Amino acid sequence: MYEPDIATIKFKEMAGTPTMSLHMTTPNEGALMLKSFFDFISSLIILILISPLMAVIAISIKVFSKGPVFFKQERLGLHGRKFLVYKFRTMVENAEELKKSLEEMNEADGPVFKIKNDPRIIPYIGTFLRKTNLDELPQLINVLKGEMSLVGPRPPITSEAKGYEI
Repeated sequence: MYEPDIATIKFKEMAGTPTMSLHMTTPNEGALMLKSFFDFISSLIILILISPLMAVIAISIKVFSKGPVFFKQERLGLHGRKFLVYKFRTMVENAEELKKSLEEMNEADGPVFKIKNDPRIIPYIGTFLRKTNLDELPQLINVLKGEMSLVGPRPPITSEAKGYEI
């Protein structure tokens, strides 16, 4: 019998008629609840502890570049749910518009866009944040909101996901 990878099959009787249904939720709701609780408490504690570091990073971004401190980008979560992921901004304010003129420099295969020495990166602070992955710290806010988990795959960008082969 076929067993789907992302769902469980349950057989029930509805009004005397046997039915089969697919359930996308885990059969172990207790473990899922415990994981969500762990994610929430851990991200809250970590955010409180690193808030001085995050303040220094925010001030540094403002010193080296005009524009917002945070970069928000639409990502796809579990079951294709869309949400905004938060990161410290490491590129110039109009980086998305400049991307079109740099597409011939793309060094990655498939739907991902990567340039080794991207000219859109904010000098000094942007390079440092990317090398140390400190630009990812605001994603703890997404974990706190229940949109992401501390452990799990990187949520894809909507445009990347459209290019995936099924």
